[in-house]
Amino acid sequence: MNATVDREKMLNLYPALSGLPADRVAALLPPQAIMHLPAGTQVFAEHQPCQGFPLLLEGTIKVIKQAASGRELMLYRVAPGGSCIISSSCLLGHTDYNARGIAETPLTLLVLPVGAFAALMVEHPPFRDFVFHLFADRIGELMQLVEEVAFARLDQRLAKLILARNETVLAVTHQQLADELGSVREIVSRLLKGFAAQGLVTLGREQLTITDRAGLQKLAAV
Repeated sequence: MNATVDREKMLNLYPALSGLPADRVAALLPPQAIMHLPAGTQVFAEHQPCQGFPLLLEGTIKVIKQAASGRELMLYRVAPGGSCIISSSCLLGHTDYNARGIAETPLTLLVLPVGAFAALMVEHPPFRDFVFHLFADRIGELMQLVEEVAFARLDQRLAKLILARNETVLAVTHQQLADELGSVREIVSRLLKGFAAQGLVTLGREQLTITDRAGLQKLAAV
């Protein structure tokens, strides 16, 4: 992928940067700033200092918090055109990461250096607005997650998670679903077997097929 394509893609996905002078945009795109990472790569880790502000051009990143017990909870996903509020909070607060990010798919991303991020926050209001709107959106998502974890039944949350993928056949393991729910595989497997017994889904090897979407929707809405 050449620099021209990168520039066009970046400005289409991140229009907050489109008002910058051409030389300023070019300065954000040195070859070393563009990263290509395979699926499964750890993009950042807990207690690691933040090296820059990621602008995702291709792929998705899942941001995960791990408890002392080893159980994990997926906080949110980052898609192209978005970014990571944990990265921005670390940069603004001069702190280390308190969660970790994993490449769900192969990634192409641009990493704004710390100095460039700080300068844009001060000098370019559209970029500053983008960062703060990102905070507002993510905080809303995290509040919903807290509400679901605290108050919703696990079977209801599992039904919502399955429906949220907008697919009839899901290539997913019980462990992956458990990780996203912050639960354990054995409990999720038991719930899925219950769903199958009710005719809501059929289960295969690393695969789940929705057979009664209306029934799942009814369960998710309880």
